[in-house]
Amino acid sequence: MLNVTLYTSKNCKLCDEVKADLNDLQGQYPHRLAEVDIDSDNALLLKFHDVIPVVEVGPYSLKAPITRQKLQMTLGAASDRKKQLEQLGDPQYQMKIKKGQTVTTGDRVSFWIAKRYLLMLNLFMLIYVGLPFLAPTLMKMGAELPARAIYRIYSPLCHQFGFRSFFLYGDQVVYPLAEAGMSDLKTFEQATGIQNLADPYSVTRFDARKYTGDETVGYKVALCERDVAIYLAILLFGIIYGLSGRRIKSLHWMLWLLIGLGPIGLDGFSQLLSQFNWEWLASVLPYRESTVYLRIITGALFGFMTAWFAYPSIEESMNETRQYYIKKFAVHQVSK
Repeated sequence: MLNVTLYTSKNCKLCDEVKADLNDLQGQYPHRLAEVDIDSDNALLLKFHDVIPVVEVGPYSLKAPITRQKLQMTLGAASDRKKQLEQLGDPQYQMKIKKGQTVTTGDRVSFWIAKRYLLMLNLFMLIYVGLPFLAPTLMKMGAELPARAIYRIYSPLCHQFGFRSFFLYGDQVVYPLAEAGMSDLKTFEQATGIQNLADPYSVTRFDARKYTGDETVGYKVALCERDVAIYLAILLFGIIYGLSGRRIKSLHWMLWLLIGLGPIGLDGFSQLLSQFNWEWLASVLPYRESTVYLRIITGALFGFMTAWFAYPSIEESMNETRQYYIKKFAVHQVSK
């Protein structure tokens, strides 16, 4: 028996006419009719709102206006194709039929994820960028064990240099190196007594990484300034994308390179290369230490533009997954 899927919506007179024609053709071409309400999913609504009714039978599809003759021809073609495939005994076809007749727990989990992936991504980003701020709060409360566990968890993911990190509950929010040129702020060396940090080969840089703070200086956030900006910007775009109904189009890859990757690459690599003290490079690229403002701006641009580039593509993939399972569940329901 053929499986026929009808995409419809409430108060659709044309849909009712197609259902009546299908019912009349039931004797000639036996079939099971699965109805899918396009209002049940935004992707279906955007795809079919101006073309319903839509009828799908195997690989064949009809869009409004649909006549009885077109339905008869389509059902006949689908019926002939089904008979030929069954006669050939194609194992791939048999596997596809069997898969379509069974709804597994994996199917339901996949559909659940496809519907809620954005909420899951936003919650993940919120937790991922929130835990590093919990660490200094726990330190302030005297709960050093869980705080240090957070620092340890994030240590492989970030350099955690104190002179490139935020501090909470202290005299200043940041303590840059003297080389950053932020004369209005107390430097990290002055605040902590850890010296010789401008040299990238200095062993004291490990002390700056391990340093978590004290009552006067405050306590270090477990992610550096740039990483905080990156992940907060990703979270911000995720919220905006959700509020937009996930209708924002993907950012062009060229804009992502120019606005997202360009500034952070220029700031980060120019700083890194300048601090190796290579004589042949010093005349072209003198020593520089980026400021907290540049780290925040370039990090936020990278995070926001990367999410803008990636999230709509993820949505497109999830759209296809949702549509596949909505149709499969509807067909399975009438096949019971």
